[in-house]
Amino acid sequence: MGPLEGIRVIEVGSIGPGPWCAMMLSDMGAEVIRVDRADHARAYTPDAPPPIDFANRRGRKSVAVDMKSPEGVETVLRLAESADALIEGFRPGVAERLGIGPDVVLARNPRLVYGRMTGWGQDGPMAAVPGHDINYLALTGLLDAIGPRERPMPPLNLVGDFGGGGLLLAFGVVTGIVSAQRTGEGQVVDAAMLDGASLLGGLVHGMSQIGMWKPERESNRHDGGAPFYNTYETADGRFVAIAANEPQFYRVMVETLGLPVDELPAQGDQSTWPAMRARFAEVFKTRTRDEWDDVFAGLETCYSPVLTLAEARVNEHNLARRVFVDHDGISQPAPAPRFSGTPATIAGPAPHPGEHSREVLAGWGLPAERIDALIDSGAVVDAP
Repeated sequence: MGPLEGIRVIEVGSIGPGPWCAMMLSDMGAEVIRVDRADHARAYTPDAPPPIDFANRRGRKSVAVDMKSPEGVETVLRLAESADALIEGFRPGVAERLGIGPDVVLARNPRLVYGRMTGWGQDGPMAAVPGHDINYLALTGLLDAIGPRERPMPPLNLVGDFGGGGLLLAFGVVTGIVSAQRTGEGQVVDAAMLDGASLLGGLVHGMSQIGMWKPERESNRHDGGAPFYNTYETADGRFVAIAANEPQFYRVMVETLGLPVDELPAQGDQSTWPAMRARFAEVFKTRTRDEWDDVFAGLETCYSPVLTLAEARVNEHNLARRVFVDHDGISQPAPAPRFSGTPATIAGPAPHPGEHSREVLAGWGLPAERIDALIDSGAVVDAP
């Protein structure tokens, strides 16, 4: 079992970073119960396509609750009484209006950690403004630093939603649980994607204030400006990635390209970087990506092919480490990080809304007659 065995978490259904956080906790061994909307359970049909974030919803059971019903709200509060943590992803104030805000929940269970996932945070002038990953990243200053010189470019939705959102919330929840175990007191965790993305960009913010980072994109070491830290197209239209930051790696790379390293400009001379990028690009276009793989094989120069998503799942190294695993007929990233004594595992496939309602309520201590009454009233939907 994983390192969080015995920890119980209530996940109030949301999208993006909230489910991803819950997946992390489940992979680590926590028992995670997802509270889905009753209308989603009623609309479910066996031939319905899986949700687009099915991998992020793996490893927990689902109970479908009508949060507009007093009995439904009471059901969630009853579950929270036996939980170590509850996570929600509503805009500020919504959980309070539903009757499951932190004051109410912590009054029922003072040891509980109440995790809140938002974009802008629980306070501030933009707290209630809608947004997505790119909006939060834009306000950190980091989006302006990413992309080609012509315009900023979103780095998928990885920095705000998952790195600065879901991972931040997972860290906050686990840290809060450790504190509660030591002190006997729970607390609220305010995890904002704005905060988390800013934290991830601390190095760049620091460098920009000491003259080590230029505001123009593609002018710096790690933003596509450096010829030795970049991607290059190959003869077959594919790409390779070079990260020869250190002088010893740079020398090997240049020599492997067949260029006279001692006759080239100094590696750190930024005035020559555009010309050197163009020169390297010409050379890389002379071979296919697979041919460059053979040329660089075994050399210490920080080279790698740029794989497609499909190629990554069957790459030799990834297969050897089982970076991706087949679960429920789908190849998906394996749980990480890896523990030597308490290995993480995928607890099960993504549930459909309400799939385990009766099972969950019984397992968490509700008597059978109470469960029957909740289902009969529509406060809970059981959709096995």
